[in-house]
Amino acid sequence: MNKSITAGIVGGAGYTAGELLRLLLHHPHTEIGAVVSSTQAGQPVHSVHDDLLGDTDLTFASELRGDEDVVFLCLGHGHSRKWLLEANLPASTKVIDLSNDFRLAADRDVAGRHFVYGLPELNREQIRTANSIANPGCFASAIQLALLPLAAAGQLHDAVHVSAITGSTGAGRGLVETTGYTWRTGNISTYKTFTHQHLGEIGETLVGLQPGFAKPVRFIPYRGNFTRGIFASVYTTCELLIPKVQNLYTDYYRDAPFTIVSEKEIHLKQVVNTNKCLLHVTKHDDQVLITSALDNLLKGASGQAIQNMNLLFGLEETAGLGIKASFF
Repeated sequence: MNKSITAGIVGGAGYTAGELLRLLLHHPHTEIGAVVSSTQAGQPVHSVHDDLLGDTDLTFASELRGDEDVVFLCLGHGHSRKWLLEANLPASTKVIDLSNDFRLAADRDVAGRHFVYGLPELNREQIRTANSIANPGCFASAIQLALLPLAAAGQLHDAVHVSAITGSTGAGRGLVETTGYTWRTGNISTYKTFTHQHLGEIGETLVGLQPGFAKPVRFIPYRGNFTRGIFASVYTTCELLIPKVQNLYTDYYRDAPFTIVSEKEIHLKQVVNTNKCLLHVTKHDDQVLITSALDNLLKGASGQAIQNMNLLFGLEETAGLGIKASFF
């Protein structure tokens, strides 16, 4: 590709915007247009995103430049729809939204745009021809990647049970009691048990792959005493023998550059600071157990958004995402 992609960011002061900036600054085919922040306009980007000190002289803007090829919306949940209705973006400008505003089928049409659900392992070909993408939720990404092969093979026959723990960055940059150091350190708690907002998009995906699936997905999310990453344990009844189940997974993800099926048990440090999702599959009696691990800010948010951008513009899917785990 000869022409550089100009990328704009709206809602530039949050964690996902900071990760987008880090990735876009070193992406081989992008330049950054405006980084819009209603609270930080005129301030240096590195005054908020300290890790970018020395990497960029960008300042926050109050509005887009107008020449952006793609705009990433990093606004709070519920604000992206309002922004789009007021922005009057050119139809040719591609949009990748990181909120939950357009993830459900009933919400995907707004301002003359149709949003495609942006899980590449599910919708790669639809993403390639789209102009607007609803980036999946972080928990939703980890859980769906654990279940796609079973659903695609029509092998979900019982309730699905999920326990998953996430780091404090999953709650965003805003200061609340449960993200503070003194609360998180040496602590763990559940929240939104059986009611988490990501269950809606998970359910739609499973039914789309396995029509008629009507069993519950019983999800218990945990707050972890670490900053980033998601580790999920997903189990359900499955009569297939384990070699057949493992083959389902390796075949399904054969051409997925970032979703890897591991023969060994996995752990969180393998994926932090990467766009990978690692999966491990085993069986205990009649229960298939899938463990899933990813970085909530990368494969669960900004890294996946870049992956979607690459697909939208016909680039290598892995462009700008060759980053090593923070292992040691």
